[in-house]
Amino acid sequence: MADSPREGKVARPPDFTQLIDLASEFVGGKILFATDDFFAPAENLLKRDNPSFKEHEYTEFGKWMDGWQTRRKRIPGHDWCVVQLGIQGVIRGFDVDTSYFTGDHAPRVSIQAANFEEDKQPEIPQREVRTGAAATPEEFEAISELKSDDWSCLVPMTELTPGNPASSHNYFPVTSQQRWSHIRLNIFPDGGIARLRVYGTGQKDWTAGDPKEPLDLVTVAYGGACVGFSNAHFGHPNNLIGVGTAKSMADGWETARRLDRPPILENDENGILLVPGCEWAVFRLAHPGVITQIEIDTKYFKGNSPESCKVDGCILTTQEEEDMVRQKWDLPGHKWKPLLPVTKLKPDEMHVLDSLTPELQDVITHAKFTITPDGGVSRLRLKGFPSSICLLRPREKPMMRFSVKAGFRANL
Repeated sequence: MADSPREGKVARPPDFTQLIDLASEFVGGKILFATDDFFAPAENLLKRDNPSFKEHEYTEFGKWMDGWQTRRKRIPGHDWCVVQLGIQGVIRGFDVDTSYFTGDHAPRVSIQAANFEEDKQPEIPQREVRTGAAATPEEFEAISELKSDDWSCLVPMTELTPGNPASSHNYFPVTSQQRWSHIRLNIFPDGGIARLRVYGTGQKDWTAGDPKEPLDLVTVAYGGACVGFSNAHFGHPNNLIGVGTAKSMADGWETARRLDRPPILENDENGILLVPGCEWAVFRLAHPGVITQIEIDTKYFKGNSPESCKVDGCILTTQEEEDMVRQKWDLPGHKWKPLLPVTKLKPDEMHVLDSLTPELQDVITHAKFTITPDGGVSRLRLKGFPSSICLLRPREKPMMRFSVKAGFRANL
């Protein structure tokens, strides 16, 4: 018999939880419909913060809970809600979190999904966030336009664990490679769930849009992802490529202070700090491309921004990326080519910089952002133009545009 998690011993989260939460209100996710919001509204499911518990707090409808909680059902059927993802993309896994719902959690759950093109989505009236209420006949009629009963099933009906500290996270991996825009969360028959995390990668239709307009090729909204980093003590590097501007220091990448800093700091002849160490993060672009402009925003980092930074790029196959992850990104120096030389950074400021390599032959698939010696940055934008590539031998320089070689996995 397999060991079950014991009280106080939390199981290690699966790898997909390192991806972006496509449903978070932070990236624009929203609840379109819920059958019932009696004790707590479904909007709580999409909060970015971890759930909390206030032992002695009550509302006029009952115990205050930080999640979605429906009334005890006394009519036929079950409760469900519809979520419009903030970022449309490929879903790698779910976390149905029942934290603090110990005697009133939803006993079972299933999850369905659908994909609607933006110009083909039915018009759903904006929902009012409220407690103590159930969906009106008019709301049922409006949501029926989505025909959510017939959506694809990503998670079949499965029992949930109650919200004890060691067992509140219910993880469900997903193998589908399809692009999704909406989620239907079914609970059977009623109860409470604290959070719904929909982990995955964004996916963009690269044939749409103006080909003359540069795009941010690294943003999570299009499928960019952090695939390696040296330190993430105060914030994950995925925050760097997040949607919109940073909301606070917590919405950036910040490292611990390096312990190998000299006791007394000195500059070189160019005004750059003489320190032995640095911190770095590697990103897979959403699409291979040519980077023409780099934006580095240190907003909110007023006393803890890096002294300087640089950006390098390279071409890697899927297999090479996997090898580098295993090797902690100890990549031979000749693979990297400079996109931005060592550049001094200012605190709490947007830096807009031209790339060193705007020529068509300088296509990259991965970028490495290095800060010296440590500190925090809120956003990194690598703007340019998507392009096809070939896989080249080291130091071989192409003189024309190429097609993608079989075996290269781009996020198309």
